[in-house]
This record gives sequence, C-alpha cells and structure tokens, in this order.
Amino acid sequence: QVQLVESGEGLVQPGGSLRLSCVAPRSAVSFYVMGWYRQAPGEQRELVARMPTGGSTTYADSVKGRFTISKDNDKNTVYLQMNSLKPEDTAVYYCNARPSLFSSINYWGQGTQVTVSS
Repeated sequence: QVQLVESGEGLVQPGGSLRLSCVAPRSAVSFYVMGWYRQAPGEQRELVARMPTGGSTTYADSVKGRFTISKDNDKNTVYLQMNSLKPEDTAVYYCNARPSLFSSINYWGQGTQVTVSS
C-alpha cells in the first residue's frame, strides 16, 4: 500500500495562486508515475498533470501554461503549483501514484479542496 498525504487546500480569488503538496513514500516519488487529478461536483475525475520518472510531463489542455508539477526527492514530496487560477479550477484535487503508465494499479490521496471564487 502506498499512502499519499495531500495538503495546501484553500480559497483563492480568480487570478491567484496556490501550491498543493503530496507526501509519498520515497520509493513512489523516485520510481512511480506521480500525478494530480481533480474532480468537480457532478463531474468525472480528470487528469491535471502527471510526471513519469524519466519521461515527459503531461498536462491537461485546460491548465497548460498555468500549472506546474514538480517533485523533491529529498522531501518525498510532489507539488502542484497553480497560477492564474480560474473559477473552473474549483474541485477536489487528488494526488495519484501508479507503478507505471501501463499499470492498472492506482493509489490515491484523500483529496484536498481548491475553491476559486471572488
């Protein structure tokens, strides 16, 4: 079992910024595909960004140029820096870890709420 612990939830005005953090086991941060997903009310969970080890980072079209996924192996932490936030970014954000892009095994964090509103 891979335990993922997210933090950084908050309420922010449109145009503002927020950074989410996900603490994971060292082995996951170093070797797994780490990513962020989000789910808005009444919507399906969708990929926001993912970072395969040694591979290309993927972003949803809706967040390209505004969000950045990164990781700090020394801190066993994956980050999602969110800039120029829009009301449509409002959702519960989930940290995800999977052994590879082709694996059906997924580990999820508990979710953290991001609300963008004036």
